[in-house]
Amino acid sequence: MSDTALCSDYSAITDLRSGDPGAVARAWENRTTRPTVRGDGRLMIVAADHPARGALSVGSRPTAMNSRTDLLDRLRAALAEPGVDGVLATADILDDLLLLGALEDKVVFSSFNRGGLAGSSFELDDRMTGATAASTAAAKMNGGKMLCRIDLDDPGTVTTLASCAQAVDALAAHGLIAMLEPFMSSRVDGKVRNDLSPDAVIKSVHISQGLGATSAYTWMKLPVVPEMDRVMDATTMPTLLLGGDPTDPDEAFANWEKALALPSVRGLIVGRTLLYPSDDDVSSAVATAVSLVR
Repeated sequence: MSDTALCSDYSAITDLRSGDPGAVARAWENRTTRPTVRGDGRLMIVAADHPARGALSVGSRPTAMNSRTDLLDRLRAALAEPGVDGVLATADILDDLLLLGALEDKVVFSSFNRGGLAGSSFELDDRMTGATAASTAAAKMNGGKMLCRIDLDDPGTVTTLASCAQAVDALAAHGLIAMLEPFMSSRVDGKVRNDLSPDAVIKSVHISQGLGATSAYTWMKLPVVPEMDRVMDATTMPTLLLGGDPTDPDEAFANWEKALALPSVRGLIVGRTLLYPSDDDVSSAVATAVSLVR
């Protein structure tokens, strides 16, 4: 356990939350922070904001992320691996990791819009229901991330675009990174599907990177798709590659390695592929990803 941990186990977190909730804010204030970019300028970030959108499945396991303590175990194992720079998550998960001492000297990104619940009729009206620029700045985090799915046939998209633009401006006002994760999306048999063709990803990049009054603090979070050289030619924004839902890990690692060589790519921001590998060896999966980034 870290010397900075306020809680030794998960039951202690519940005790602290009920008996001294103000300790959370004090812990954020006292945490050892770090700049987003240092050393070789590359980043290896672990993502864990899926549960707050009701997305609990991993591959063929529909309830893989049901257990919060199991997820925290996996996150702590990942964050303990040398070369892992930090984490992206919602406030509930970040607060738990903070109290367990797992966020010292780590890059931390908050997750903003979780209103587009997976499978809902309003999924593409993805309003800001998570962190805010003010809360992200108060906790001395490095920035915030927004999912920006664009369906030209769904009126809810314009609410999402407007919310993301406002968040870009608010984060920039605090000098914090606004990380946009764009997709061209549509409903197929009632379910939202992201178009992962190169031209669709390129269009999503152009739409999303124009959001807000300034792009000074804008970063992109993009999927690895065919013809990534064409995709990355669409932007000068620093970009982290996302992992998505795991299929073939060896294929994913090979695709990441190739895309990481492109000039605008600065690293990986991966969740389920590393946290829930088929053999459940989180440390090994994370170490492999780190070796690609470094």
